[in-house]
Amino acid sequence: MSAAPAQLRVGRLLKAHGLKGALKLELYTDDPARRFTPGAVFTLQVPSGTPWHGKTLTLAELRWYNGQPVAFFEGVDDRTAAESLVKAILWIDQPTDEPDEPDAWYDYQLVGLRALRDGVGVGTIARVEHLPAQDLLVVRAGDRDVLVPFVSAIVPLVDVASGTVTLTPPAGLFEELADEDAEPQPPAPVTPSA
Repeated sequence: MSAAPAQLRVGRLLKAHGLKGALKLELYTDDPARRFTPGAVFTLQVPSGTPWHGKTLTLAELRWYNGQPVAFFEGVDDRTAAESLVKAILWIDQPTDEPDEPDAWYDYQLVGLRALRDGVGVGTIARVEHLPAQDLLVVRAGDRDVLVPFVSAIVPLVDVASGTVTLTPPAGLFEELADEDAEPQPPAPVTPSA
C-alpha cells in the first residue's frame, strides 16, 4: 500500500472579484503557471462547519488583473458562491515526477527538523513563516519561539536526510545579551566576620 502523496499549500482565496464567481488569490507558490493550470484540482482547507468542508475545487481559468491573480473555479458561478470561499486555503498533491531543486524545500520537509548550533541542539523547527521580505524558520527553543531568517548566512545547511538544520545565528538570537549601556556595579561590600 503506497503512502498518500504529500500536500503542498499553494494559495489562499482573498475576496470575491466581480459578479461571476471569480476570487482574488494570494499565491504561496513561486510557479503559478505550473500550479494553476486549467483543470488543476485543489483540496480546500476550511472550517469543518462550512459547506465546502471536505470538498475540492477545479480551476477553470487564472487571469491577472493589475498584477493580481484572479481565479475562476468550476461550479462557482456567482458572487455569493465566491464569498462563501473567502479565506479558504488551497492545497495540491505534490507531483511525484517533479525533479528536486537544490536549496529548495517544502515546509513539510523542514517542520520537525532539529536545529543545531555548533553541533548542539537548540530547538526544533515548528513552522515556516512566509513574509514578503524573506522566509523565517520558527524554532521552538524550550518554552519560546525564536524567529530565524531563512537565509544562507544564518542557515548554511539543511540536511533533511539526517533530520537537522545547522544555524549560525548572530549573538542574542537564542540567548540574552549583557546590557552594555548599564552602569558597572561596584562589588558588594564584604563585612568582616567576628
